[in-house]
Amino acid sequence: MSKNKAFMFSMGVIAGVVGGIVAGVLFAPKPGEESRKELKDTVCDLYDKHAPQIEDAKRQAMESIDLMKYKLERQFRKLNNSVKSKKMQKAKELEDSEHSDGNENEFDY
Repeated sequence: MSKNKAFMFSMGVIAGVVGGIVAGVLFAPKPGEESRKELKDTVCDLYDKHAPQIEDAKRQAMESIDLMKYKLERQFRKLNNSVKSKKMQKAKELEDSEHSDGNENEFDY
């Protein structure tokens, strides 16, 4: 399994576990305060047990975000440079056409 697929799978598992815990606590027939305390305790226990995996998933997510940010910035620079180049080319063509039109009129007697 590739690194990205493994990361996505682990994120899915973590999301599923957390979602299941939250749904179980919220639908339990207990008073709100007791449910919130139980939910807090369960999430804290889950975090304590899986802290290394959570930190690894967080690190991988941040690396993926940084990589995507770099790629998007690079694509934006390429697009921006392309637009600037096209504008410069168009301006040069207009300037050349104005000079050639003006030169022809100067020497017509």
